[in-house]
Amino acid sequence: MNHAHIRGRRLAVAVTAVLAVTALGGTLVTAAAPAAEAAVAGPVAPTADATFPAGEQLVSAGTTGFLTSKDDGAGGSALTWTHFDDGSTWPVPASLAYQSRSDTIVTREGYRFILRDMSANGISTYVEPIGLGTDYKVAGAAGSTLFLSVPNPTYGGEDLYRLTRVNGVQQQERVTPFGRGRDYKVLSHSLADAVVVYTQDSGTGPVYRRAIADLGGGFLKSERALLSFDPATVTTAISPSYIAWTEYVDGAARVAIEKRSEYEPFKRISLGAGSKGVVVGFSGDWVLYGVPGGLTAPTGNPLYALTAQNVLTGQTHQLLDHFTSSSTAPDGTILVHGGKSADGEGLFRVTEAEWPQIALAARTPGASTSPTVLKSTVPAVAELDRNGGQVAMEWQLSRYNVNLDVTLRHNVTGKTYTKRLTRPTAPARLTWDGLTTDGFSAPNGDYTWNVVLTPTNGIGYPGYASGAFKVTRKANPHDYSDNGSPDLLARDAAGVLWRDDLLDWPVAGQVTPAKPRARIGTGWNTYNLIESAGNIAGSGVGDVLGRDTAGVLWNYLGKGDGSFGTRIKVGPGWGIYNKLAGGSDLNGDGRADLVATDAAGILWFYKGTGSATAPYAGRVKIGPGWGVYNQLTAVGNIAGGVAGDLVARDAAGVLWLYLGKGDGTFAARTRIGTGWGAYSQLVGVGDANNDGRPDLVAYGSAGTHVYLGTGSWSAPFTKTTTSLYAGEGTKFTSVS
Repeated sequence: MNHAHIRGRRLAVAVTAVLAVTALGGTLVTAAAPAAEAAVAGPVAPTADATFPAGEQLVSAGTTGFLTSKDDGAGGSALTWTHFDDGSTWPVPASLAYQSRSDTIVTREGYRFILRDMSANGISTYVEPIGLGTDYKVAGAAGSTLFLSVPNPTYGGEDLYRLTRVNGVQQQERVTPFGRGRDYKVLSHSLADAVVVYTQDSGTGPVYRRAIADLGGGFLKSERALLSFDPATVTTAISPSYIAWTEYVDGAARVAIEKRSEYEPFKRISLGAGSKGVVVGFSGDWVLYGVPGGLTAPTGNPLYALTAQNVLTGQTHQLLDHFTSSSTAPDGTILVHGGKSADGEGLFRVTEAEWPQIALAARTPGASTSPTVLKSTVPAVAELDRNGGQVAMEWQLSRYNVNLDVTLRHNVTGKTYTKRLTRPTAPARLTWDGLTTDGFSAPNGDYTWNVVLTPTNGIGYPGYASGAFKVTRKANPHDYSDNGSPDLLARDAAGVLWRDDLLDWPVAGQVTPAKPRARIGTGWNTYNLIESAGNIAGSGVGDVLGRDTAGVLWNYLGKGDGSFGTRIKVGPGWGIYNKLAGGSDLNGDGRADLVATDAAGILWFYKGTGSATAPYAGRVKIGPGWGVYNQLTAVGNIAGGVAGDLVARDAAGVLWLYLGKGDGTFAARTRIGTGWGAYSQLVGVGDANNDGRPDLVAYGSAGTHVYLGTGSWSAPFTKTTTSLYAGEGTKFTSVS
């Protein structure tokens, strides 16, 4: 029966003393209670709606509210009662409660048991075992009735006792006619009776039995033997018309359903092999069942859903996507803790209709049946020059039985990196190597990260989250695609210009070109000299110079996507030079400069201005004697000095190093190696292996090799063993 709540007053506890008398046989022992009362704490301020707190467990529920527990941090549990009508919560001063499946909370205090009627503002009474000693076990509770299992010294086994209080008087009654039963367990009940299961020993082994206990009194009515019985997992349900229970045969679980007017089950529902299925309750002719705990399961199972099946027609309906626990009140009200994708997580009430309907009775705030990202740890700026180019990203998820699909997308070019993390551990962690999915170095600039969480158990809709970050690296003078790794430009005999992106993560010490080769365009045979010029206009990416047969110098500004803008005329008169070397800061001002040698062997210095239309200041004479060289290459600061350096090759194939002094001039030359005559082109390609030191590419009939910078001025390069273009031979007219 429901009672009106009295809000705002202090609660009174009727403390009931009991007399120490002995229960004999099956007689009813009673003890009157005095009228002493004690005050307890009132409710927490009510809220607009009842909520089911996240992380708490359902203990029991009735028609007016429900009881939850949580870890109290001291090895016990903290109990809270929540009213449905206004959401007010009542702390329960105990760490252990028994599932009474009603508005009565049954807790233990020493040898006494407290019965709190929460439908009557928590008015409390006590029941205490009378003459039963201390060696008893609690078999369960049904509303305000407590059942104790007590050893029988005469017949062996155990007796089941019923304890309750009627009109202020405790009633204690033995409900088993004799002992020999054991492991009594009260599993479900209605207004009038409760289902009890127990074990009975026989000459051939244990027999598992089911019985009905009349809550009004009288002996336990043993009804039938069960095929199998696992005391830890067996569940039952009872209604005026039906009884159902779970049983296990050959490792497979099933729900057996029996009409109360008959003896044998007329229907069995399979719950699958190895599952710990439960029968939740009845709603008219519908039985509710499933396998709890599916939300955290790694793989799917249709039985994780709370399912209702009509026991007469076999028609089924899915009520919840998953559930964890349930409680059926004496009047048949079913409450289930679980979740539904469309409604979220919380406590749901089942109501009887053409088929059972389910609605939220208490929502868990912020909780979703679908997986969600609780927190993301993605750096705002991913500096790929740091930590070996590795970027750590983490996501804390509401659950980890998901496929986490990560996409990193460059906002301008659309280039992406994708990765699937299958059921990641907490937190989900991705270490990105700075490459796109197709193996190219990822461009610098703004990115969007997106993650999709797809449940691997099929419970819940996919979850989504996104954010932004930026990729930065130090400028690389030979980087035309703004991805940090250098590029090689090569012109074929037909005048087509090609670009090769050199991957900046060498395998076994080797640098490799990304595939496929990128075609820039035709018409480049107009020029008799093509030179990579570095970032001469301040755009952040490399630019290219081309000199035509009339001696006019043209500038192609890099667009940052591997292509170039419309050419800009730098000026005429450049035909007097036989060699140009650009792309390196030779005077330490942060801009790329240019040097040139004329027919007389004089080296000239052109200071970079930062202007796209007039990129160089007037020339400054460095000195004569440079006519002995047939190759001149600006290689950057290869020895850790104050500015960029030059390498020059003479007719004998000897390579010489000129260390920059930081003012556009150079120190005396240093011989650094022989045998370089096998190459037709030497290119100061920048940092090809992301070790912070400039490198050199040598192209010719001997192959195309990367010479990695060592940082030493006396031996600045070490040759990689594998040719970049093995088997291709010499096919380009120029490489820069």
